[in-house]
Amino acid sequence: MNDSATDPVERTAYITCVLCEASCGLEVKLRDEQIESIRGHEGDPLSRGHICPKAIALQDIHADPDRLRKPVRRAGDDWVEMEWDEAISLVATRLAQVQAEHGRNGVGVYLGNPNVHSLGALTHGINLVRTLGTKNTFSATSVDQLPHQLMAWALYGHQFLLPVPDIDRTDLLVLFGHNPMASNGSIWTVPDFPARRRELASRGGRFVVVDPRRTETAKVADEHHFVRPGTDVWVLLAMLREVLALGASPAAYVDGVEAVRRAVEPFTPEVAESFSGMPAATIRGLAADLHGARAAALHGRMGVSTQAYGVVCQWAIQCINILTGNLDRPGGTMLTSPAIDLVGHKIVAAGHFGAWQSRAKGLPEFGSELPVSTLADEILTPGEGQIRGLVSIAGNPVSSTPGGHRLDEALGGLDFMVAIDIYVNETTRHADVILPPTGPLEREHYDLIFHTLAVRNTARWSPALFEKPDDARHDWEVARDLALALIRARGEKPSVVDQGRFRVPPRMIVDGLLRVGPVRGGVKKVAKRPGGIDLGPLESVLPDRLQTPTKRIDLAHDVPMSAVAELADHLDVGPIRLAPDELLLIGRRHQRDNNSWLHNAPRLTKGRARHQLLVHPDDLAKRGIVDGDEVSVRSASGQIVVECAASEDMMRGVVSLPHGYGHGRKAGVRMRHAVTLPGASINDLTDPSRTEQVSANGVLNGVPVTLAPGPPA
Repeated sequence: MNDSATDPVERTAYITCVLCEASCGLEVKLRDEQIESIRGHEGDPLSRGHICPKAIALQDIHADPDRLRKPVRRAGDDWVEMEWDEAISLVATRLAQVQAEHGRNGVGVYLGNPNVHSLGALTHGINLVRTLGTKNTFSATSVDQLPHQLMAWALYGHQFLLPVPDIDRTDLLVLFGHNPMASNGSIWTVPDFPARRRELASRGGRFVVVDPRRTETAKVADEHHFVRPGTDVWVLLAMLREVLALGASPAAYVDGVEAVRRAVEPFTPEVAESFSGMPAATIRGLAADLHGARAAALHGRMGVSTQAYGVVCQWAIQCINILTGNLDRPGGTMLTSPAIDLVGHKIVAAGHFGAWQSRAKGLPEFGSELPVSTLADEILTPGEGQIRGLVSIAGNPVSSTPGGHRLDEALGGLDFMVAIDIYVNETTRHADVILPPTGPLEREHYDLIFHTLAVRNTARWSPALFEKPDDARHDWEVARDLALALIRARGEKPSVVDQGRFRVPPRMIVDGLLRVGPVRGGVKKVAKRPGGIDLGPLESVLPDRLQTPTKRIDLAHDVPMSAVAELADHLDVGPIRLAPDELLLIGRRHQRDNNSWLHNAPRLTKGRARHQLLVHPDDLAKRGIVDGDEVSVRSASGQIVVECAASEDMMRGVVSLPHGYGHGRKAGVRMRHAVTLPGASINDLTDPSRTEQVSANGVLNGVPVTLAPGPPA
């Protein structure tokens, strides 16, 4: 007979992957609390069983010996563990001292991308930032998506009213600088993109990609058109001009059409061709196709936002969708109706632009954040408001933001730095104290942000897969304890409001919000459905969902129109002039990468190397370089050495380096595989002084560089 006491305990759990915007539903099988398998959950109405390698690597994070599990303080190049209460007290005391000596703005904050993938970071981490009370707040928003949010604010009245392509019902999908085959969607929660693309083809739809590289997405498109980096703005303005010439069909609540028509008149397809290399006939044809389709969706992502005219690019994309009648149309671009409506309930602020400027360079804030390109300036420039302390929450800006090498140097001179992070990385190595929260498999989750950007309306509660260890704290608990300790360290007493907003756990907040939405029930009701509750396809919601004071859309908003007028006044100048030997650098992402981290996860780092600089064979031959050589890459702001790879997927004159590599700054970094992982940081070449024309978002694409054989002498 079997001894029941020794029989293995098996269970199946259904959770959400929190490593990218796709937010896929996962089915996890465990035996004696050890993971046996992670697969996509077939019954999930949003992700439909899709999974990518990152989700399988969640177990690597949970078991990772590199992951911090207790607070540590830096002692030279070593780290010494601390007890939680001691660490919280030390950090609160030091932050209060810095602010007492240098003012509230003497402490800066950087918020990394993982914050939007954590329920506790959203419900409590933001309140910690508010408690600090500093205007020197920065985040990953101004690395890659600020133009999206600025245009949503200008046109629709709220930074998170971001229309997404209704791919499940469209006839024509056109993507600019967008690679969802690798990213699983971005500013567009579109899990299972490969299958959705196949479904588009099966119903006779068409798919077009415009990109300087024949990306993974371009390879599955019906058409791919090369475009010179940084010149998308002329192509999109020319397309907008052609749409208007064919006859606009905006909704009755849209204003400013004639002003837009006048503004874009100089931007002919021939002008666009001269700058971009994209034929005028192709530009006209694409505009006509968007104008004539039953349902069409145009969307642009990293490639168009991280260049000098990203805001105008995003404005032109919205205008084309609006003027072809495709905004708020099934199969066009639509807004979600999420179970928890962050916009309608005013849980997230609408945003504001230019309420203050950065001290060193006068760059405008948006939504109470300054552009991260100027973070190093605010640390290094003496005077009132100089950043002397920093709170970094789940971020690695040394790797992920422009001019990373300069920021690396700046962080070393701070009076005090604390990081809330589970790793010692290129940025957190500068911290005096690191406070590590629980890992993604140890916490509950509800996706507040990405349900708002999804291709289908759903609600999904994700339970913690494992119990939190007794000596661990969730990120919301770290934020709670640190904020209340900081108030006390200032000699104040936490108010009833302070106590309330920090002591109510995230689950209780979500429960209350779900009860006032379409689910008509709380967490318990949603949790009963492992794949979540399906609320159906996207629905037409305009003009009611608009947050503008008039409930109307003004296409001729001052912010984009001023930028278009400036472009028209300098139409003879065009893009950056290159020297004869210069090339244009762009970034890229890989499905097995997660921004600047997980480069020590065995499941993701194995296999073919992905760190190389991709170069067209003709460009290598001109320089006497062959495939596989080490090359020296130099820009106006820095120099790196990296292996090159010949690739006919590259447009001639363009080279590509992946984002998030270059773990070469070793002092104090505790990682096994990342120490030897090859590659160099693209942000040692990007220039923080080159920012987007309007929003000051970082310019990561279209960076002039030169190549030379071998390492520099």
